[in-house]
Amino acid sequence: MDEAAETIADPDDPRLEPYTKMRERDLVGRAGRFIVEGEVTLRLLLGARARFRSESILLAPERWPGLAPDVAASAEPPPVYLAAKPVMSAVTGFPIHRGVLAVGLRGPEPDPAALVPPAPAPALVLGLAGLTNHDNVGAAFRNAAAFGADAVLLDAASCDPLYRKSIRVSAGAALIQPFARLAPEQDWLALAEALDLEALALTPGAAESLDALAVPARVLLILGTEGPGLDATTLSRARPVRIPMAPGFDSLNVATAAGIALQTIARGQGRLVSAV
Repeated sequence: MDEAAETIADPDDPRLEPYTKMRERDLVGRAGRFIVEGEVTLRLLLGARARFRSESILLAPERWPGLAPDVAASAEPPPVYLAAKPVMSAVTGFPIHRGVLAVGLRGPEPDPAALVPPAPAPALVLGLAGLTNHDNVGAAFRNAAAFGADAVLLDAASCDPLYRKSIRVSAGAALIQPFARLAPEQDWLALAEALDLEALALTPGAAESLDALAVPARVLLILGTEGPGLDATTLSRARPVRIPMAPGFDSLNVATAAGIALQTIARGQGRLVSAV
């Protein structure tokens, strides 16, 4: 086997400790680590656009030849461990089908203000307030990347976009999309004012329709959790907007709503490239 990869046959090998019995509830706060699974997301983690670096990679032996060039081309090639799928399953505590895992390192948390282009440059920032569903957060990140958002900001109550499931649902967008978390006491509207962003609060009860909006050059689009939505204080201080829908039904999944709103704003800001 290639000398750049080490074969491990013992699931108790200490080199595999970061992968041991990984569970969704265990991932936050584990020494600044997170888990990536699958070929697509691993390639994004290794690529030039990734915000994070890999501490190590764990592969089924048959996956190594196809991924070796990506590892070699990465800026900091990590150690690669090869283990048969029964060993990988014993380590993780559940059956591994894809045979591709990696440990990523979070690194220092960025300042939200550092991710936003300074005025007067155009800016599109997605704000997630109280989103505790990993699927919704992952899908929102996928939409943010697809429509060219400059950053995603999350409040203290929203779940971690680097949860294993969030990364998977985001199709790896969480690894390349700039994001930061607001401090618990940080205020959305004060932040928008400080960064010269117009705060748009997406809510089905708004009088103003998104499709009739003269899109501002600098936008903070804030979305709340499904059901309760955004709090009354935020709605009273921001500019409420709604997505027009068919009569008799005014409910969209929050990630779907984020995609529609981001596409509308990105188009209005001239961010999207038409197909040739």
